[in-house]
Amino acid sequence: MACRIGELVLECRDPEALARFWCEVLDFVVLDREEGAVEIGPREGFGGPQPTIVLSHNRSPRPGRSRLHIDVSPTDRDQDAELERLLKLGARPADVGQTGEESWHVLADPEGNEFCLLRSRIAPV
Repeated sequence: MACRIGELVLECRDPEALARFWCEVLDFVVLDREEGAVEIGPREGFGGPQPTIVLSHNRSPRPGRSRLHIDVSPTDRDQDAELERLLKLGARPADVGQTGEESWHVLADPEGNEFCLLRSRIAPV
């Protein structure tokens, strides 16, 4: 077996606020808090089928530098309904030069980190 992703790290100004946002988006829970970082992940914790996300405090993340990119897929609703839910949670549309013909939506979380909402649904874990 090859390596697989166990966790993703995202630099941010407010780890607690982003933890709340991403926990709602992904139905994750806070797994750990340590030295300015919050680790979130599935209820079964680290090492399961999904990676955890470590939201790491950085007082001034460098502009123009990608701190992380996440793709999410709806599990229990279609893409339009999930887009509406994400926008209500605080996501906003982001322009990265897309043509408008893509099958995904490019969004930004409350701190401007870009992520994509894919069309295809995946089974919940």
